[in-house]
Amino acid sequence: MNTPSALPRQPGPGRSEGSGQDLAGLLTRVARGDHAAFEAVYDRLAGPVYGLVRKVLRDPAQSEEVAQEVLLEVWRTASRFDAARGSAIAWVMTIAHRRAVDRVRSETAAALREKKVLPGPASGDDVAELVETALDRQRVRRCLGTLTPLQAESIKLAYYGGYTHTQVAELLGVALGTVKTRIRDGMIRMRDCMEVTW
Repeated sequence: MNTPSALPRQPGPGRSEGSGQDLAGLLTRVARGDHAAFEAVYDRLAGPVYGLVRKVLRDPAQSEEVAQEVLLEVWRTASRFDAARGSAIAWVMTIAHRRAVDRVRSETAAALREKKVLPGPASGDDVAELVETALDRQRVRRCLGTLTPLQAESIKLAYYGGYTHTQVAELLGVALGTVKTRIRDGMIRMRDCMEVTW
C-alpha cells in the first residue's frame, strides 16, 4: 500500500465533524489504499484524535506530532480494524491513547535515565508504592476484560479518553441515556471485580 505523500492537514480542535459517511466502511476502503477515503477519515477524526492526545501530553507540539503518527498508523493498519470487536472510533481512539501513553513513558524513561547519573537510595516506601501501582493496573486491566465490549468501549472513552458522557454518545452514535447506563453498569461490575481481586 502506498502511503499518502503528505497528510492533508494538521490536526487541531474543531475537526470532529464528519461527512456522515460510515467510518467502518471508510476504514475498509482505506485498507484497500483509497486516498479519498483516508482524507474523509482524517477530516472526521483529526480533531478528536488531537484532543485525546493533547489531554494526555499537554504539550501542543508533541500532541500534533503524535496525532500525525496516529493517523499515519490508521492509514497503514486499517486492514486490522475488526468491527466485531468494537466501533471504528473506539479502535482509532485506542491507537491514539496507546501512542500518547507510549510518548509519556518514553519521555519519563529518558528523564529517569538522566536522573540515574546521580542515583539516590530508593526508600522502602518508594518500592512499595511502585509495586502497589503495578498491581492496581493489573487489576483494572483484568476487570475491564470482564465487561461487555459496549461497556468497556464506553468506559475507555469516558475515563481514558477524557470525553464527557454526551461526547461519548456522539462518538458512538447512541443515545445519551444508553451511554450513561453502559458506564454505570460497567463501573458497578468494575467495582465488584476490584473488590473480589483486591
